[in-house]
Amino acid sequence: MLNRPRRLVLVASIISIVQVLCGLVFIAELFSDVFGLRSWALDWQAREVVQLTAVFGLILGGIASLLFLRANLRHAQNVERQLQAASGAFHLAINAQFANWGLSRSESDVALYAIKGFNNPQIADLRGTSEATVKTQINAIFRKSGVQSRSELMAHFMDLLVDQPSRYCQSNQPEISLPAPSSVGKTQNTAL
Repeated sequence: MLNRPRRLVLVASIISIVQVLCGLVFIAELFSDVFGLRSWALDWQAREVVQLTAVFGLILGGIASLLFLRANLRHAQNVERQLQAASGAFHLAINAQFANWGLSRSESDVALYAIKGFNNPQIADLRGTSEATVKTQINAIFRKSGVQSRSELMAHFMDLLVDQPSRYCQSNQPEISLPAPSSVGKTQNTAL
């Protein structure tokens, strides 16, 4: 049995072929009228049946195309909802893990900025603290989490999301919200 995407491609292909064949009937009739090729033309009753069949095929093809479009739009909406759910699950996983590690609110903020790719000077600027404070908080985060680097920290969250996504969808942990950085651009992670 074909999976859904292949089945949709097959149905769309069949619809297109039927519409092309129906269109060819009308084009052939037009050329037979223009060039006087009546020697192969059908009698009027057979022509009417062919024309009605072609019209019916075009109408069915149009209806099928609209249904196909509607199904694709619904599928796109479902994918969008799943993407939003995954994004929410990732945020919940981060919050739950921060709570599990026993990070303070400040450490959670710094860890989230580090996961987003900000370096120490940028985090200090965004939080209005010194770089030394941020470095101390980063070291505390690494110690509490058992990781050695920012990339290892991010890899930890990717592993959580890939290995156990449903575990974090039910969490009631408080949300961590950070102000959107406006003037500080993202740069590559730097070592401490």
